Amino acid sequence: MVEEQIKTSEMSRVESQERIPKYTSSLLLWSFILALIPPLSLVLALSTKSLFLLQYVHVISGGVWTGFDLFMSVILGRILASLDLPGRVEIAKRLTPTTFFIMPSLAATAITAGVYLAQSLGVFDLRSPWIIAAGVIVLILSAQGFGVFMPNGMRIFMELAKPNPDRQKIAKLNGINIKLSGVQGVMQIAIIFVMAHIAVYPP
Repeated sequence: MVEEQIKTSEMSRVESQERIPKYTSSLLLWSFILALIPPLSLVLALSTKSLFLLQYVHVISGGVWTGFDLFMSVILGRILASLDLPGRVEIAKRLTPTTFFIMPSLAATAITAGVYLAQSLGVFDLRSPWIIAAGVIVLILSAQGFGVFMPNGMRIFMELAKPNPDRQKIAKLNGINIKLSGVQGVMQIAIIFVMAHIAVYPP
């Protein structure tokens, strides 16, 4: 009995020291490495002055960004709704470090490449209502991404580092990010519509 109590106490002590799961660092590293690809591709396109590569980087980064958001809101959101609290927390523990660097990288690359592309094609006319609409959507997307998504991710990490993490708070913060992904997905579909109009009917 005494040995079992000592063993239980030791396990609790170890778990307390390793509150943030070991896999978190590996997922963060994986996210960081993948996040380097979009901006480096953009730098390559700009340095080589390749309009084809610039357009490719813009389309692929924007498409993946939109796909990520739609998947998280439509598919993952439904899965989370069917899980109990421990299950939602476990997904948050893995989803947050996996997307922490990738999502901002895709967003920043898609937006920056889009501005350069519009300038290269001669359609970046700030007097055009379509360009203004695109700019407004981009500002909202940026504010949500860097003002809500990333801070919520940091809050989840900070909560996990506490001796007794608030699982309700972790699940709530992750749920906010999932729901906001749906809003971003809709707005990205809207900006794709705007860009399609600009491509067919240049200002």
